[in-house]
Amino acid sequence: MREQRHQRMRLEISREAARLFWEHGVAATSGEQIANAVGVSVRTLWRYFRNKESCAEPVLAQDVEECVAVLRRWPREVSLEDHLFEWATNRPKNPDQQSYDDAVIKMTVLAEKEPDLRAAWLMTHDRIERELAEIIADRLRRSADDIEVRLHAAAATAVLRVISEDVSAALMAGADRASLGNPIKHMAHAVRVATGGAVGDPVDP
Repeated sequence: MREQRHQRMRLEISREAARLFWEHGVAATSGEQIANAVGVSVRTLWRYFRNKESCAEPVLAQDVEECVAVLRRWPREVSLEDHLFEWATNRPKNPDQQSYDDAVIKMTVLAEKEPDLRAAWLMTHDRIERELAEIIADRLRRSADDIEVRLHAAAATAVLRVISEDVSAALMAGADRASLGNPIKHMAHAVRVATGGAVGDPVDP
């Protein structure tokens, strides 16, 4: 229970930091402002985080956890499009989830121009790549250390990152979601292209 409270507090601070970073910029946002927004002391803030930039990490880490969990549940006999569509259709839609999604989108856009945030963003995708190597290896019945598997994982991760950045930038620029087409279909198609068709289709159970 104590660990859960700790993680919830870190995530709450992270969401507020994301909002402040977006509204004022990272350089213009102080640790004191973040602490005040959450209702904790600056001393307490530094017990949770090593510096203000690291406040963005829990939001990005939670995004990775969700992404990895979704990919781990990908049934062998189901295509990537169908699996992602099923997840998107049944994903809980509530104000708390929307707040989390908004924070991730903001951090994704800011990471393009903020080096410290960029480092955290790229580290999250390094973890996704490692997890994808295991998932792809299982689907292809090959070793996760196989060079082809690693290349497929790297290519698929790059697709996820680039499309996430593109969609996030469009949304924060005011684009209507309907105008973005079907990002999930686009993502699944791009994964197939990037991996030469090796990843994306159903495989034998």
